Amino acid sequence: MTDLRERIAHALRREREGLGISVSELARRAGVSKATVSQLEGGSGNPSVETLWALGVALGVPFADLVEERASAPRLVRAGAHTGVPSAAAPYVATLLSACPPGARRDVYIIQAEPGEPRRSLPHHPGTIEHVVLISGAARLGPAESTEVLHPGDYLSYPGDAPHVFEALEAGTSAVLLSELR
Repeated sequence: MTDLRERIAHALRREREGLGISVSELARRAGVSKATVSQLEGGSGNPSVETLWALGVALGVPFADLVEERASAPRLVRAGAHTGVPSAAAPYVATLLSACPPGARRDVYIIQAEPGEPRRSLPHHPGTIEHVVLISGAARLGPAESTEVLHPGDYLSYPGDAPHVFEALEAGTSAVLLSELR
């Protein structure tokens, strides 16, 4: 299995070069430093979810395109044996389980969160819908203006193209998140 940093480095370079833009231009579009982009393309650095989302938006690609390990064989991900991308602003880790294949429009994640600062997400691509099933703990989530409290087994669907929030209310909170682009 390829290291997550190597996958990110390869994907950033591939997408940036495909657009024919410089590291400086990508950094400007994403609102991150040129040094950050250079480090990430070099396979070093430790990006946050927020940085990768900003880079994905600047490149016009989904977050999944920057972190997914592409494979055609069956893929088993054991609980606790996966590598996620942490948030810089909240105790929140997103692990991509399945990215949307060409022609389809969905990605599947495992979310692990702890009580503390809520994970506040800016709007994703227009038409994005998020589906969440809470696995353990308790969480307040959904559109920033109208969150709901979920308990294990609860399901919530909401527009991902508007500001939204995920806040763990109990230690060990986890969820499955499916992001769908219509």
